[in-house]
Amino acid sequence: MPHVVTQPCCSDASCAYACPVNCIHPTPDEPDFLTAEMVYIDPASCVDCGACVSACPVDAIVPHTKLQESQERYLSINADFYKEDRPRRLLAPVIPAPAARRDIEPLRVAIIGSGPSAMYAADELLTQPGVQVNVFDRLPTPHGLVRAGVAPDHQKTKQVTRLFDTIADQRGFEYYLNVEVGTDISHDELLSHHHAVVYAVGASSDRRLGIPGEELSGCVSATDFVAWYNGHPDHAGATFDLSQRRVVIIGNGNVALDAARILTSDPAKLARTDIAAHALKALRESKIEEVVIVGRRGPAQSAFTVPEFSGLLAEPDIDIVVEGDIEADETALDHSTAQKIAMLREAQAGTPTPGRKRITLRYLAAPTQILGDDNVVGVEFARNSLTVSADGNVAITATGELDTLATGLVLTSIGYRGVPVAGLPFDDRAGVIPNEGGRVQNTPGTYAVGWIKRGPSGFIGTNKSCAQETVNALVDDYNAGLLNAPKYAAAQLPRTIRALQPATVDRAGWNAIDRVELERGVAQNRVRDKITDRASFAAVVASVPRPRLPKRLAAAVAARI
Repeated sequence: MPHVVTQPCCSDASCAYACPVNCIHPTPDEPDFLTAEMVYIDPASCVDCGACVSACPVDAIVPHTKLQESQERYLSINADFYKEDRPRRLLAPVIPAPAARRDIEPLRVAIIGSGPSAMYAADELLTQPGVQVNVFDRLPTPHGLVRAGVAPDHQKTKQVTRLFDTIADQRGFEYYLNVEVGTDISHDELLSHHHAVVYAVGASSDRRLGIPGEELSGCVSATDFVAWYNGHPDHAGATFDLSQRRVVIIGNGNVALDAARILTSDPAKLARTDIAAHALKALRESKIEEVVIVGRRGPAQSAFTVPEFSGLLAEPDIDIVVEGDIEADETALDHSTAQKIAMLREAQAGTPTPGRKRITLRYLAAPTQILGDDNVVGVEFARNSLTVSADGNVAITATGELDTLATGLVLTSIGYRGVPVAGLPFDDRAGVIPNEGGRVQNTPGTYAVGWIKRGPSGFIGTNKSCAQETVNALVDDYNAGLLNAPKYAAAQLPRTIRALQPATVDRAGWNAIDRVELERGVAQNRVRDKITDRASFAAVVASVPRPRLPKRLAAAVAARI
C-alpha cells in the first residue's frame, strides 16, 4: 500500500479531489461521506504519486514505508474499507464554485463565528472577484474549536489553522474579533453594512444529564474542562479538583477520550504542546490514577471514532482497561464498528502495568444520580442490558441492579447543543437555527452554516461541503436580486466597529497575538504559549498602529450610544 490515511484525518476531502486516480473515498458526492469517520485510500488503486500528501491540511497521509509502529493498524483500516466494491467515477467530481453577478455592487457578507465552518464559508465566497467577507467573533482569537477544543497533544489536527490563515490572507477578508454580535452590534446593523449575514456560531452549550445532584460542586461539563486546558479566556480562571485518585466521565465520545487522555498523560509530554500554562501546572500536581469512562450502551455502540481510539491505544504510558464482555459478531457490523470492536478486544487482552495510570471503559451503565451534599463524592449507576428486536434495532433495558463509583470529580460528555441567537428563529428540540439548505427560515438575507445549521455532527472538514451548500444558496439569492443592498459604503464598517468596540481585534491585531504566542512558545521549547486573559490580549493589540477615527463619525457613533 503506497500511501495510508492515518489519525488525525480532518475529512475535508482535499485529498480526494487531488487524487488523479480517484482512490480516496468516500468523496463528498457519495452518500456515506457525512457519516464516515475518515476517508480511506484504496491500496489496489493508489499509484504512489503523493498528490494527496500535498493536499492534506493536517499531514494525515504518509507512505506506508514511513508508518510508525503505532500507525500500522491503519494499513488494515484503509484496506478493509474496500472489501466491498465501490462504484466510482474516473475522478471525484469537484463541486463548482458559485458565480456571483459582476454587473451589480460587489457582494459583501458578514460571517458570525471564526471556526472551521466560518472559514470554509469565507473561502467559498472569496473565490469570487471583488467579494468582501468580514468575520466576527466575540473572542479576541479566531479558529473556534480548533483552538479551544482540539486537544493540545493533537498538534497535527491543529495544523488546519495554516489553511485558515491562508484564507484570511486573501484580498477581501477582514477579522472583527472581540466583537459580540447582539451586544456590540446588532443583526440589523450588520445587515445595513452587508448584503447577507451568515451565522457560524456552532453548538456552544452541553446537553444535561437531567438527574439529581448534577448541580453539585465537582460535577462539570467536559467541554468546560477542555476549554480550561486549552486556554479559553472565559475558562482560564476555573479550578478543577485533581487531588483525588479517580475521575468519572459520563459519555464515551471523542471529547471524553480527549479529557481522559489529558488527565492521565505525562505532563512532561504535554509541556511541549500549546496546553495552557495554568492547566499544565495543575496536571503536574495531579493525584489522579484512574479515569473511568462510562457509556450507557454496549461496546458496539461506542460513540468515539476509530482514529481517536487508535490514538489512545498508541499511548505508551497509559493502560487501557475494558470491563465486561465484548459480545459482537464483527462480520455483521459496519466497517467502523467492526474496527472498534477489534481494538476493544485488543485492549482487553492486554495486561495492565502496576503503578501505571489507567483509563477504564465501562459499558451498559446509566447514571441515576450524582452523590454528595455540597460536593460530589460518587455516582450511582443503573446496570443495563441490550435487547435486539426482530428488525435488528438495539435497545437498552434496565436490569434493576445499581452500582456506585466513588469520585470527587465528574465530567459530563453527552453531546453539544446549539443556543438561540437573538432575533433569529430557533428549533429548541434540534438545537439549531431552522433553515433550508442554509437559508434561515423567514429571515431574508440571513444564513447558517456548521453545527448551528445541521447539529453537532461530522468533523472539521465536514464543514467544507456544508459551507458550499450555504454559499451556493446565498449567491443564488444575490444573483436573483433577493438581497437588499447595503445602506452604507464598505469603508464605513471598520470605522463604525472601532467606535462601537474600541478593543476590536482585526487581522493585524490577530497576527500580532499569533506572533507573540509563538515567540513565547519558542522561548520555552513549546509549540505555543497561549495568552489567556483579555487584558494581555488588549496590550498586544494596542501595539499595532491604527488609523485615527474621523471626528464626525466618532461624534455620530457617540450620539447613537
